[in-house]
Amino acid sequence: MSNSSLKTYVLLDNIRSVHNVGSIFRTAECAGVSRIYCVGTTPVPIDRFGRKRKDFIKVSLGAEDMVGWEHVDGEDVGGVIKQLKKAGVEIVAIEQGEKSVDIQEFKRKVAMCDCEDAVKIGGNMSGTVDKAKAVARKSDRGSKGVKGILYVFGNEVEGVSQKLLRLADVAVEIPMKGEKESLNVAVTVGVVLFCLARGA
Repeated sequence: MSNSSLKTYVLLDNIRSVHNVGSIFRTAECAGVSRIYCVGTTPVPIDRFGRKRKDFIKVSLGAEDMVGWEHVDGEDVGGVIKQLKKAGVEIVAIEQGEKSVDIQEFKRKVAMCDCEDAVKIGGNMSGTVDKAKAVARKSDRGSKGVKGILYVFGNEVEGVSQKLLRLADVAVEIPMKGEKESLNVAVTVGVVLFCLARGA
């Protein structure tokens, strides 16, 4: 199975900024994402009265009408993840960790449908390298018919929640060459989607 045949999904874990989320919607649509899950406090394109949010659509530029999306309560996200796994979707947390897979390494393995060196989240990952706990696993991508990949992106400050990290199959990180430890979440989504989902 080639990477291009895998459906791509995005989960936004309690993102704070309306502008970040609007930008992510636009990027996701351009990258061919099938669905965006807006978890917890993540802003959505409409307000509580069902009206389009002007601050959102100013950035998304109509992408909110072109890519499927849904809001998921923070308490229900585990059930959504389990349903996706049952449907053959692999859960990939974009997070820094002691044994996280470099994005370029993961890209090669996605292309080959082989993740023997990917890592399964086995413990406490809070978004910092020092606190990561992970164990190696042999992936069954391809052998058991993985049909899609869900990329999980975390809050601008805290990163991906520990709850979602425990549910993830693998952790992937973008290595930083400068002194800053992370990118803006909207930028991160763009890098991941066009490096992995689009096979750039």
